[in-house]
Amino acid sequence: MDTTNLKLIPLLAILSLGGCASYAGSKALPYQDAVVTKPEFYKKKAVPQPGGPPIAVAVYRFNDQTGQRKASQNVAVLSSAVTQGADNYLIRSLQEIGGGKWFKVIERGNLDHIIKERQIIRQMREQYEGKDAKPLPPMLFAGVLLEGGIIGYDSNVKTGGAGARFLGIGASTQYSIDEIVVSLRAVSVNTGEVLASVTTTKTVYSFRDNAGVLKFVDAGTKALEAELGAASNESMNKAVQLGVHAAVLELINEGARKKHWKIKGAK
Repeated sequence: MDTTNLKLIPLLAILSLGGCASYAGSKALPYQDAVVTKPEFYKKKAVPQPGGPPIAVAVYRFNDQTGQRKASQNVAVLSSAVTQGADNYLIRSLQEIGGGKWFKVIERGNLDHIIKERQIIRQMREQYEGKDAKPLPPMLFAGVLLEGGIIGYDSNVKTGGAGARFLGIGASTQYSIDEIVVSLRAVSVNTGEVLASVTTTKTVYSFRDNAGVLKFVDAGTKALEAELGAASNESMNKAVQLGVHAAVLELINEGARKKHWKIKGAK
């Protein structure tokens, strides 16, 4: 067997072990635990129960207001850095918060579709039942509008890493931190007053592990170089979802503090 191949085996084994050690170590780093502003509001046990009937709310839009595009060093990228459909996350959070007892969500994003469908139903009833056709019940209206959006996105707020190399064999870890900012406010339909307004910040973490070896074999006449790496990026959509959910929780507490609605058991 070629002696060169025999020398490669232990080197590659060490490289693999170094990569595994670096990857396992990065999992234990504190920046892996992403947190939301005021994280106690995100815990299920911290969600208060309403002291009254569900609040009828409407969401027209909840868009990305940052205009940020995905980062690219080589080509121009037109894709947005964050989702353009954050209103879907907001509606889901409003429906689930507190077991669905806090809000009654009324569809407004596709209001034209509802109106057209109601027109079709009314016309069909009049066509087949005549003047005695049963009218449709009135649509629900909201007393509170929820406005806001994703108002901030900062990339590479913090970057860093660590590494070491001994006898040509080493490993390193690099990380970067992005931040998104979500704003949410409740507006009274009757008066136009902003009842409550909150802002939450969600951090987004990315890290990369590398392990490498550089050795000279056959009396220093041949060079062996190998590298092993792995990267992990926190989902931006998941980060937006957590930021929106945290904003809903803070809005409940802020509105209760200003006595616009009540929390069960609160004095």
